[in-house]
Amino acid sequence: MKRLVFFFLLISSSAFAEDTLYVGDTVKPHSIRRAILYSAVVPGAGQVYNHLAMPKGKKKAFWKVPLIYAALGTTTYFLVSNQREQKKYRKEYSNRQYLSYVDGTNFTESVVYDDAGILTLYNQYLNWRDLSILAVGAAYLFQLADAGVEAHFVNFDVSEDLSLTVDPVILARRTPGLTLALNFH
Repeated sequence: MKRLVFFFLLISSSAFAEDTLYVGDTVKPHSIRRAILYSAVVPGAGQVYNHLAMPKGKKKAFWKVPLIYAALGTTTYFLVSNQREQKKYRKEYSNRQYLSYVDGTNFTESVVYDDAGILTLYNQYLNWRDLSILAVGAAYLFQLADAGVEAHFVNFDVSEDLSLTVDPVILARRTPGLTLALNFH
């Protein structure tokens, strides 16, 4: 009896099976997460990944890499330079306070500015340093967002056959109107 049930199940499962073999989509899927991850690890790598995945006629993502490194390099340069200047003025102010306390001399590097001027310059470079930190972060996040957006459009169809036509029409034999027709291919 068990053999008969097993045989029946074996025959019935093959009887209801499809005869066609399912072939997956021919377009290789492009990972948006991978593009963003590549850009997070190495800035610009997501743009290169997107460029390599694009069809032959649409490859336009590689030119962004020099711009990304220019933005990150410029903002990092200002960050380092502002950090150096604010440290210099902080040291200058503390040296002035210490030397005037110890022996009453005013031997300092910047004799042009008084103590209030040195504090003003210190605060100015401190604020510029903080803005430079924000600029580096903004440039980094912008290139991440660009890699993600570009990855979304890797397989986007922008062919010459896309068109929109607007034609006049009369509805119900008395109402004028317009028809919009969007042709994708």
